[in-house]
Amino acid sequence: QVQLVESGGGLVQAGAALRLSCAASGRTFSRCAVGWFRQAPGKGREFVAGISWSGGSTYYADSVKERFTISRDNAKNTVYLQMNSLKPEDTAVYYCAARFHYNDYPARPDPYDYWGQGTQVTVSS
Repeated sequence: QVQLVESGGGLVQAGAALRLSCAASGRTFSRCAVGWFRQAPGKGREFVAGISWSGGSTYYADSVKERFTISRDNAKNTVYLQMNSLKPEDTAVYYCAARFHYNDYPARPDPYDYWGQGTQVTVSS
């Protein structure tokens, strides 16, 4: 079993940066691929970024490429999402999700086994 807790969200102005953290409990976290998703009001859950077990492989949605960076520290059971040059359209609740035993990170929510409760990111213009 893996439990995920996101933190680091907040209200910022356009152009600012935030770093989200996803802290995991459970010793199997190092065997979980992790994805960050976001959901804006009235919209579906959108894939943002994914990272493999070791962190050696990452992938980003086109909308965040070159602005966001996903990373992980398995010794700390934590995955990070560094978000730079934030835009109002980045406003959403951000969720991390873990997929046990698989080393890929699908861009759809269904394959993920564990989810956090989400953290709100609001970017004002």
